[in-house]
Amino acid sequence: MKWWRVEGADANTLRRALAEAGAVLRDGGLVAFPTETVYGLGANAWSEAAARRVFAAKGRPADNPLIVHIADRAELAGVIDHPQALSDAVRRAMDVFWPGPLTLILPAGGRIAPAVRPGMETVGVRMPAHPVAQALIRAAGCPVAAPSANRSGRPSPTSAEDVAEDLSGRIDGLVDGGPCGIGVESTVAWIGEDGVVVYRPGGVTPEQLAKVTGLPVRLAPGVAGAEGVDAIGASGADASGESGEAGANAGRERDARAGTGGIQGRPGAHAGDGEEVSGPIRSPGMKYRHYAPRAPVHVWWGDAGRVREAMADFAVAARAGAHRTMAGAEDAKSASAKGQPAGAAQTERGSAPGSEVAGEMRIALIARPQTVPRGWDPAWVWVPAAPESVLDDGDYAQALSRHLYRLLRAFDRQGADVILVEGVRPEGLGLAVMNRLAKAAEGRVRRV
Repeated sequence: MKWWRVEGADANTLRRALAEAGAVLRDGGLVAFPTETVYGLGANAWSEAAARRVFAAKGRPADNPLIVHIADRAELAGVIDHPQALSDAVRRAMDVFWPGPLTLILPAGGRIAPAVRPGMETVGVRMPAHPVAQALIRAAGCPVAAPSANRSGRPSPTSAEDVAEDLSGRIDGLVDGGPCGIGVESTVAWIGEDGVVVYRPGGVTPEQLAKVTGLPVRLAPGVAGAEGVDAIGASGADASGESGEAGANAGRERDARAGTGGIQGRPGAHAGDGEEVSGPIRSPGMKYRHYAPRAPVHVWWGDAGRVREAMADFAVAARAGAHRTMAGAEDAKSASAKGQPAGAAQTERGSAPGSEVAGEMRIALIARPQTVPRGWDPAWVWVPAAPESVLDDGDYAQALSRHLYRLLRAFDRQGADVILVEGVRPEGLGLAVMNRLAKAAEGRVRRV
């Protein structure tokens, strides 16, 4: 695998490297490259053979479509049918969000390889904002089909080292442009005459789409992590009209009435992930296990005090072996309602997890500073850097979006047995974060 290191390179070095990498793409090779979201694995979108190589390198299911990347709107003519007929709402979205983390589902042109859009008459298209990505696409002289540059199901790569860990020996080249800035993949949306459908939440929020297009926005069936979010009005407000603590309390009341406790977790099942998805898949991230490290992930979100208590109880129960010895159906039901593993209700309270817990069962923690239980081994804790010890949801969602995939991979490398994560309210950028966490946790997400 050729490794082109271009971060901080001078103009001539950058131009030579990208000309070489572009030629590899144009001739049917596979090249990983940075975008503002995550690293992508690029192939010539006009080449069926190249597109099929992407699926083979990643171990990706053949019915999971690829997103086509362009560097200029003039390139749409080689990607979609009748670009001149795009609606005003689509054009407004392009004007505001391109280049950037928005993928639009558009009518596929005849030159796009069938493997890129399996069974579909549409194709996802985006214009990345990363200057290296744009220059590489121009150097290739073709649209570039690119999913994330990782083995299928693994956390997406936000550095060249992540790419090499997963794909070394499977691809032809890697353009190293340094770490990615946003850290979660693009939003995937379809803009119709009467509304917008979001198939994958990402760096452009539903509220932003509603404001720019002037259309109501809803989430497609099967979007994981979107508990309590159905639609965003054309004004950019949650269609429920609820916000802040009132919205949180109302959400808990809805959960209680429904008997769900929020996004339900059962090992091996995704909360809303693919359960209603059948037939051709319009967007990546809709159907299959994604973003998961080797260690199991558990997520709690809601009241910070309850989250802290649930995490501490989980760790104590794990140390006692309660997670392996189910204490009966009633105990399991009670513990689940509190966000604890089965049997935790019978565990002695008050013994906060310290290094002795990590020594027996290595439990990694991702949380805000105010949520970390007392006594947790700092070697197994990540909190976002901040001038204050208390972070609000918006700041924490931003930090999670940038660092989540890196942390999941890092804790895997450290040998974590389980990873506990404090989630966020699924709104704004938090919706994208919770979508990725719900996938990574395979449904083990609890609202407390």
